[in-house]
Amino acid sequence: MPGIASLRANANATFTATITAVSAPRQVTTSRGPTQVADATLQDETGTTTLTLWGDDITRYSVGQKVQITDGWVKDFRGKLQVSMGRSGKITVLA
Repeated sequence: MPGIASLRANANATFTATITAVSAPRQVTTSRGPTQVADATLQDETGTTTLTLWGDDITRYSVGQKVQITDGWVKDFRGKLQVSMGRSGKITVLA
């Protein structure tokens, strides 16, 4: 399975990584109304990236968990690649 180093902007990605940090949640207002968002740092043997966690997902995942991202959406945000779940993405806790 490809790693974080193979991520490309504007494409789906499937990879396995470990959560090494989760930021404090912050309030944002979207077109659907107010919600919370946090950033999780993911790391594997090829590199690191940021996973955007929305709403209830913020409390579902924690530092040290190994997760598989399936069909995550990769985008370039302020010059850095970032992964979100998009419409079809899924996060599975492996350990």
